[in-house]
Amino acid sequence: MFSSKERFAALFLKRLEMTCGKSFKDSAKLDQYKTLGNMVREYISADWIQTNEKSRSNSGKQTYYLSIEFLLGQLLEQNLMNLGVRDVVEAGLKEIGINLEEILQMESDAGLGNGGLGRLAACFLDSLASLNLPGHGMGIRYKHGLFEQKIVNGHQVELPEQWLKNGNVWEVRNADQAVDVPFWGEVHMTEKNGRLHFRHEQATIVTAVPYDIPIIGYETGTVNTLRLWNAEPYAHYHGGNILSYKRETEAVSEFLYPDDTHDEGKILRLKQQYFLVCASLKSIVNNYRKTNKSLSGLHKKVSIHINDTHPALAVPELMRILLDEENMSWEEAWHITVHTISYTNHTTLSEALEKWPIHLFKPLLPRMYMIIEEINERFCRAVWEKYPGDWKRIEDMAITAHGVVKMAHLAIVGSYSVNGVAKIHSDILKEREMRDFHLLFPNRFNNKTNGIAHRRWLLKANPGLSAIITEAIGNEWVKQPESLIRLEPYASDPAFIEQFQNNKSRKKQELTDLIFCTAGVVVNPDSIFDVQVKRLHAYKRQLLNVLHIMYLYNRLKEDSGFSIYPQTFIFGAKASPSYYYAKKIIKLIHSVAEKVNYDPAVKQLLKIVFLENYRVSMAERIFPASDVSEQISTASKEASGTGNMKFMMNGALTIGTHDGANIEILERVGPDCIYTFGLKADEVLSYQENGGYRSREYYQHDRRIRQVADQLINGFFEGEADEFESIYDSLLPHNDEYFVLKDFSSYADAQGRIQADYLDRRKWSERSIVNIAHSGYFSSDRTIREYAKNIWGIQPMM
Repeated sequence: MFSSKERFAALFLKRLEMTCGKSFKDSAKLDQYKTLGNMVREYISADWIQTNEKSRSNSGKQTYYLSIEFLLGQLLEQNLMNLGVRDVVEAGLKEIGINLEEILQMESDAGLGNGGLGRLAACFLDSLASLNLPGHGMGIRYKHGLFEQKIVNGHQVELPEQWLKNGNVWEVRNADQAVDVPFWGEVHMTEKNGRLHFRHEQATIVTAVPYDIPIIGYETGTVNTLRLWNAEPYAHYHGGNILSYKRETEAVSEFLYPDDTHDEGKILRLKQQYFLVCASLKSIVNNYRKTNKSLSGLHKKVSIHINDTHPALAVPELMRILLDEENMSWEEAWHITVHTISYTNHTTLSEALEKWPIHLFKPLLPRMYMIIEEINERFCRAVWEKYPGDWKRIEDMAITAHGVVKMAHLAIVGSYSVNGVAKIHSDILKEREMRDFHLLFPNRFNNKTNGIAHRRWLLKANPGLSAIITEAIGNEWVKQPESLIRLEPYASDPAFIEQFQNNKSRKKQELTDLIFCTAGVVVNPDSIFDVQVKRLHAYKRQLLNVLHIMYLYNRLKEDSGFSIYPQTFIFGAKASPSYYYAKKIIKLIHSVAEKVNYDPAVKQLLKIVFLENYRVSMAERIFPASDVSEQISTASKEASGTGNMKFMMNGALTIGTHDGANIEILERVGPDCIYTFGLKADEVLSYQENGGYRSREYYQHDRRIRQVADQLINGFFEGEADEFESIYDSLLPHNDEYFVLKDFSSYADAQGRIQADYLDRRKWSERSIVNIAHSGYFSSDRTIREYAKNIWGIQPMM
């Protein structure tokens, strides 16, 4: 099919007419995209079947990665590259007058995720397949994703994502493998031969239908599977209002992260989590039974990994299968469960450690609650035996307490491995947040620093840079990314530096064009591109960035002797629809942009851009063009971050706190190649535990801070006098929870160093190249090898 450009072009034209029912001259770009996508899927079908057969017959284990998010982005170009046929396809299409780039733009980003959690999961799937490892993803097929972001008068407005409106060429619906998921109802107990038996009756059934997407490894022949579950009405439903039942059923897989500020939203989120877990575990068990009669050896053949607490119900659900369907004893079922399930923690933020109210949980999932109660009872008894009389410890560690089910506790107790995602994050878990659990299970906790799919974020996103790297050190880095370290001597090579700078200039011009087309803002491609693109949250401190921009604007207006090298500040972020404060920060960014961008006194030196509806395909345009990577979260709050790695891999220099993977980047590149500032994690934690921080002191003693804070409420923004009162209150009356004012001066100093250093473009480029050389460590290939060896115990398929 892809053996030559001539053969491909002929087959493409024939397939286009067969599948679309129209001649080539009458076909649209969408027709051409679908035809090419279907050809690729057909091409890999034999490898897909063979990989599934290998996975089942493999003498070792296979892994199932359960995640509420998989932020895949677009797949067509990545698949063409992984198959090694991109050049043939591009040449063949050119022969018949088609531009491949135009076809690629017809693909929608898959609406299956929001931020770093989902993108990490997608990167992991890429590495699993590219390393020939038997690992598959399990998620939910969200019809409308998170939301499509529109900005109206500076305010975020949410619209449903329509990523499926033209279908999805990559998915295969397997209705014959559908499973039923029960909600509500009652559990009846009967005794037979001295053993209790449990029946879930009068349940409302939702049918989970799998849609499978092939995950193609890079030049391996391995094609793993991402299975996404779609919620559909039960064929034999005999309840009440059928229309109401249909709406409630389809809502389960309609939106990612429905609003949970009310009970209905909480119930829907809990439904989604059990829907994912129940359907996935039934599928896993059904697949296992094809080659194994008994589940007694499940843990020797299967590893189930839960990505954060959303799939934590895998623990009681696996227990249910083993107890109720296999009639195992509690002890045997528990042994299998805690040797099958592993868990990644992604946060130290208390509000992100899910807790479900029992009064909602118990009626919705009655059998799950019974099992959790028993797990909790036995666990608390074990804690008592180790720490007799320590009621406070038991209260703190209990899975159910104070009217809630604590999902992180359930995940820890029911897993054989609990890992953080950066060294500092793992240390905080062990020494502070989960200290009691670490003392009880000292061998259970470990670190696996996150990584990114370098073949997407460098090879695909930045082909020009990839080409000059390959010319310098060969192409071994594509499959062995840590060999990028061989690039370090080229940091002082004038010819290589010139090539690097030329490529950076091209990428900046491309982003300049994109900004004008999408945001209508004219920016200087020779300015410093200073970028903060990530989920909008108070701890990520987009506010610190924008307050500093306000300070620069004020100084440029007031101090005729002050000037800066032109700097363009680029933002991209979505705020959760119910996160009022985060949405106010988006509005503030736009209000400051309105002030700065149209002021003739400063607009040649300062520009602010907010890129609407930030997503993976946009990120692939942003990272290669960036000069400065903003990683400025409050120390101790960002578990790892992966955007920092993507920027680094494309030669941007990090300005960041001592947080997450920033610390490990610093350790690798050295202090001359990164701009660190602000409080360290132990200082933040000390303030939070012992007090002593008073934000008003910084307001009173630093004129810069006082001026920008007052401008939030003193009419500086015409017609918006009350718009930012909640932001002002967060900084002063509420004492600045995330230490924005505390770190302001240090951050401004770091920005000053950036301004000074950027003037020496050769030296700046040397530092950029050092960052690229050390970025190979942060490939997800390295991370997945560590998971495979030290957690999952899986081996490459031969």
